[in-house]
Amino acid sequence: MTTVVVHTWARDPGNALVRPDGTLEWRSAKLAPGEDDPAAVATAVAVAAARGGDAVALTLGDGDPSWALARGATRAVVIADAEGGAGELELDEAGVAGLLAAGVRAVEGADVVVIGDSEAHPGVAGALAGQLGWSAVLAASQVQVTSDGLEVVRRVAEGVQTLLVTPPVVVGVRADQAESRAPGMKEQLAARKRPVQKLAVADLDVTAAPQVEVESTRLPSTQGARLFDGSPQEAAQALVAALRSEGAVR
Repeated sequence: MTTVVVHTWARDPGNALVRPDGTLEWRSAKLAPGEDDPAAVATAVAVAAARGGDAVALTLGDGDPSWALARGATRAVVIADAEGGAGELELDEAGVAGLLAAGVRAVEGADVVVIGDSEAHPGVAGALAGQLGWSAVLAASQVQVTSDGLEVVRRVAEGVQTLLVTPPVVVGVRADQAESRAPGMKEQLAARKRPVQKLAVADLDVTAAPQVEVESTRLPSTQGARLFDGSPQEAAQALVAALRSEGAVR
């Protein structure tokens, strides 16, 4: 009964700069924790404690394993030579899910995976469950352990939905609020002493490869700015007329 929490696996699109030729440049070379990652780690640690098992943190490439260890994970696994992460042009969401699934399989006894329900890369959590052949529950806001499995609460269009699922399962957690308390120096120092296992892609059973091939990139076509002269009233009338001619207003 081991709970795996996936963190620091995706790039933030806000850190990307578009060059004049349409290619991307990432302002930060390293992967950083996502907005949902604190909630995912907190959920996984609570689930592991209630089940009497370990909370194992899984990350890719240069993701910092001590980030999750300082937040309560008992040990960490890093696929050290996994380049980039979701958000890279050459690695699609299926490819990331395949790497993560291989990492989960390497954790003995893993039957629950908790991952942030990323808005920027929403396909990864479901693809990860598909790679593992497990059930998936996404957009979870609360997760509790019961005698029959996991009780998951999430918001849907019809209201608040409560589900009972039995492991093995992948749970996508959505952060309802920002992290309330960051680890202090004591927790950070203790995290450096906890075990970290480094894996190589070549040693894993990776069943999914990137299926998207980027043939070219270009900037979207844009129209030049239009200036309206005259008095404020005349400029406003010209603006409204222009918007109507383009179908933006009626």
